Amino acid sequence: METNGTIKNILVPVDFSPHSEYALEVAANMARENNSDIFLFHMLGLAQSVLLQDYSQKEAEAEYYMKMARDKFKHILESPRLKGIEVKVILQNYKRFEELNNVVRENAIDLVVMGSHGTSGVGEIFVGSNTEKVVRTITVPVLVIKERVRDFNPRTVVMAIDYRKEQLDVYARAIKWFSARGCRICLLHVNLPNMSYSSTARSRQRADDFLSLAHPGGIPEHIDQVFISDYSLEQGLYYQAQREKADIIAVLTHGRKGLAHFFMGSIGEDLVNHAPIPVMTFRM
Repeated sequence: METNGTIKNILVPVDFSPHSEYALEVAANMARENNSDIFLFHMLGLAQSVLLQDYSQKEAEAEYYMKMARDKFKHILESPRLKGIEVKVILQNYKRFEELNNVVRENAIDLVVMGSHGTSGVGEIFVGSNTEKVVRTITVPVLVIKERVRDFNPRTVVMAIDYRKEQLDVYARAIKWFSARGCRICLLHVNLPNMSYSSTARSRQRADDFLSLAHPGGIPEHIDQVFISDYSLEQGLYYQAQREKADIIAVLTHGRKGLAHFFMGSIGEDLVNHAPIPVMTFRM
């Protein structure tokens, strides 16, 4: 797995939808730039009723679904976008998303790139969806693609952060990842009207304390800080992403909670509903 910002192996979960095609396009672009291998993963998830049938019938059903998947993968592998890239196909009868982490470990995956069917903003992507389950489970960074992105090459990142000390390690990993790609990074703290609300002075002091530990030699020039107030983290993120003309949003997340605790109750206004910006998560 990547420890210095390099990407050797990229995993793309495939369900043969247009959204997984969008993810594969981005993964292919990144693989070509980084000389990476791509692992295409399809989770068959055969129904328990099939697995409980007698052996001959179970074997026939399983082979039928396997053949369907292989035929669809054959079409994908013939795509010109994958020319010159080492691509491996993994078909597993997994039924729980926790099992996907086995694939990550066994194949030394550095990055997961996946599509999302969410249509109501980043909150819809992550609350109760398959994407949220992957983000909660996977220990490597996950890049979520909502819509087709031409020539993916992020230059500006908006990263949500609340400057808690337990974020130091994952913050360092995220900063290293984006800095290695020459990105400008906007650290965004969104003050919310709830129990976590704090004064501007207190928020800035906490940020100063955090960044003095994260960057003892001084904050690099490509990292900026922004403090705003909004009704939800989601709204604040998309507002600032628009202002910064950001290519990607980054979120530091607890695996045990996924992202639901960030986005429950978000207000789905037009800015949120239609923003196509990719989201990248780094698990604490």
